[in-house]
Amino acid sequence: MSRIIRAMTRDGSAVAMITDTTGIVNKAIEFHKTSPTATAALGRTLTAASLMGSRLKNKDDSLTLSFKGDGPAGLIMAVSDYYGNVKGYIENPAVDLPLKPNGKLDVAGAVGGGFMSVVRDVGLKEPMTGISEIVSGEIAEDVASYYVNSEQTPTLLSLGVLVGRDLKCAGAGGVFVQLLPHADEEIIGKLEQNVVKITGLSSLIASGCTCEQLMGYVLDGIEYDLFDEIETDYVCDCSRERMLRAVKSLGAEELKKIFSEQDSIEICCRFCNKKFSFGKEITE
Repeated sequence: MSRIIRAMTRDGSAVAMITDTTGIVNKAIEFHKTSPTATAALGRTLTAASLMGSRLKNKDDSLTLSFKGDGPAGLIMAVSDYYGNVKGYIENPAVDLPLKPNGKLDVAGAVGGGFMSVVRDVGLKEPMTGISEIVSGEIAEDVASYYVNSEQTPTLLSLGVLVGRDLKCAGAGGVFVQLLPHADEEIIGKLEQNVVKITGLSSLIASGCTCEQLMGYVLDGIEYDLFDEIETDYVCDCSRERMLRAVKSLGAEELKKIFSEQDSIEICCRFCNKKFSFGKEITE
């Protein structure tokens, strides 16, 4: 189980959130059999989406964060709910690039250039969609840029995924800080300095650093109050009923054509790889 803790500076300048998503990323590895580079790319996207989703206003709302770059990873997507629960998908889970000169996994190379999108389904007739150019492919910088340019909300975001020699996630998490209207300039300066000082976020988490300790680093020298803690997980809500609706959406004529050539249709959930099989009886 993963978790998010949330705090606000006592002067109302900023909201800060810290998450440990190690458990979420390890479930993603289990479902998608990802290479180290793919694990880092998908893990960062899952972590960002979880934090973003936990900012939704209503329990039935959902958020989809997608990266469509021209890199070998292909489409990377994560869907989060109000509670920060998340599920994700990477088009090429086997993508694996040489390490960068600094020894880090080359997430930017896997993502490439292109566009990212944020889709919020908040119960309106049409979902609210925002699109932004991928500025680095490192995920955190791209999401922060989206908030600044598309929503005019100054945002500090740091994401990290550490993959061990056993190909499992040793530590993963995120730091998310958003400034509120009329934020104090002195507080802004301290926040920027503190976030920059947090190097090796995933290594800190892997070594046992708690969310509360990380919050102390982020808000060092700033008075704040913790106001919320939520448990999060990798949650796929696929079901046979939902998949049946998807199959039937093909239409009676198309299904008749398919079943004239084969006895069954198998459909696989791209978020958890669970398979569902349907026979000719669904047309009766």
